[in-house]
Amino acid sequence: MTDTILDLGPQARAVALLAERVTDEQLSAVTPCPDLAVRNLLGHLAGLAAAFRDAARKDLGVTTDTRPDAAVPDIGPGWREELPKVLDELAEAWRDPAAWTGMTRAGSVDLPGTVAAAVAVDELVIHGWDLARATGQEYTPDPAALDASYGFLRAAADDPGRGAIFGPVVPVPADAPLLDRAVGLSGRDPGWTTNAVN
Repeated sequence: MTDTILDLGPQARAVALLAERVTDEQLSAVTPCPDLAVRNLLGHLAGLAAAFRDAARKDLGVTTDTRPDAAVPDIGPGWREELPKVLDELAEAWRDPAAWTGMTRAGSVDLPGTVAAAVAVDELVIHGWDLARATGQEYTPDPAALDASYGFLRAAADDPGRGAIFGPVVPVPADAPLLDRAVGLSGRDPGWTTNAVN
């Protein structure tokens, strides 16, 4: 990702729409994320949205200092109202040009604002795919966000430290859709379905 400010709003709304369509019966369904059911994935999305919202605001504290693997995330009783609200706040926070400057923190890691934005976009794109696959929904990520996510993942593909964040790259044909290639770079099988694990 470059220093060009990207509007996270369209991708945040895409994720919020997927979450809105999740039924209560689907909350215990498996997802492409190992050891996370749909409810845990939704909890992770809420937590990361709050963390990267505060990272954009440079409002460092509990949300930005907590490691993503500190506990298994979960949803609370008000998640249907809270998740779209925090996703909107995330997008709004990154519309401020100051969010993209200087240093900030997320997941207890200090990083430049531009890198934090890239991570936030990637999280929204890839976890949007996770949620759609787990709940049988169609998924069309925001094209600009998908481009940014793919660029971020491509740059990290050969990083020897990527194992702490992503699984091993899953080979995907060069002529596959860009989303499939991004998903493969994230360590997921683009062909994953709930039927494959049932």
